Amino acid sequence: MRARRKGALAAYRDATLFKVIYAWGLRRTETSRLDAADWGRNPAAPGLGRYGMLHVRYGKAKRGQLPRRRNVASVMGWAVGAVADYVENIRPKFGCDGHPALWVTERGGRVRPPEINARFGAYRDALGLPAALVVHSLRHGYVTHLTEDGVDRRFIQVQVGHERDSSTAIYAHVSDDYMNTMLRKALGLALEAAAWAGEEG
Repeated sequence: MRARRKGALAAYRDATLFKVIYAWGLRRTETSRLDAADWGRNPAAPGLGRYGMLHVRYGKAKRGQLPRRRNVASVMGWAVGAVADYVENIRPKFGCDGHPALWVTERGGRVRPPEINARFGAYRDALGLPAALVVHSLRHGYVTHLTEDGVDRRFIQVQVGHERDSSTAIYAHVSDDYMNTMLRKALGLALEAAAWAGEEG
């Protein structure tokens, strides 16, 4: 019975961890190194409470340099609710009150990047999803979905910690529907401008 309870806690933790990777556009190492104290308030979004901003302390470093830090604004309210529930109701049940890690193991350690990969792969395979789907796909999904929602590209670039916009562009795999919508919009503007120019002439 105790093992079943631990398994349920781990599954809930994993589900929340994957939601955080997607909803804040994180890399797996950044996610693994998060501490519970890395959440903070965002004055621009007071309704999100203490989960309005995430301080990423271990962003991808340039060769020979220290990890880059960045603050990532919370933009998906449903994910904030999931994190709040995990931190306040589930994490304490692991019995690791003195451990700083956000993602704690059943043995009182920190969930490591290889474990994130392994657990994601196990869930993916159990659900019969394509093997091409990897943890990093969640980060790509974040960029793609914000792009499709019309979020400013520079904002997305800062959120995910890309130094160059070209890197962010590679991440966006927008759907055919989105491409068609953008094409119609561009054509509409071009036709409108042409009609306006004709009236002027």
